[in-house]
Amino acid sequence: MCCRYYMEMSPRLRPIVEAAQRSGLYRNNIERLPRPLTTEGEVFPDALVPVIASSRAGEKKVFPMLWGYHVPGISRTIANARAETAAEKPSFREGWAAHRCVIPASWYYEWEHTRTPSGRVKAGDKYAVMPRDGELTWLCGLYRMEEDYPHFVVLTRAAGESVARIHDRMPFLLPESEIDSWIDPNRNPHMLLSAALTDMVCEKESENKKDLSF
Repeated sequence: MCCRYYMEMSPRLRPIVEAAQRSGLYRNNIERLPRPLTTEGEVFPDALVPVIASSRAGEKKVFPMLWGYHVPGISRTIANARAETAAEKPSFREGWAAHRCVIPASWYYEWEHTRTPSGRVKAGDKYAVMPRDGELTWLCGLYRMEEDYPHFVVLTRAAGESVARIHDRMPFLLPESEIDSWIDPNRNPHMLLSAALTDMVCEKESENKKDLSF
């Protein structure tokens, strides 16, 4: 968690996507990138997507980034980092200190988690989750350079009351008014944790129901 989100080509999201397409970072690396830029639809780890971050000149810009860190000894990419411990972990502490980003989404997905009598975690219905008040869902993350290209992870936190019935974790989300502060490398990110959005709308996607055991 969070390992899926959705991009709907809305009037708010379209300019962000187009800015990523115009980015020199994208145009200059398009031949060596493992996949094209995702512009809409369901987004999975390893995707190349638009991400908002601060440029070297301190300007808010849109960059195409790859979702997931590669960590030695782990075969799959790491999609998430816990906001509570990111400052202490070797893979995340530099990003926490100075390389913070925001991933714009229409909503994110979560699967309802329950425990079977044997104690296994079972995933059930799929939900689309979004802030109760807001046109877009602003996922907060960290980024770093891997082989001269930026990769990001999404930060998570303990679930708020509206999400806890589905899952005990949720993305760390901020209101749009706090984006500039979050990506500012001179700001203390701990000071923004209290501004996290936790009042969510959860809509079941019954046609995508899963029945998986972990």
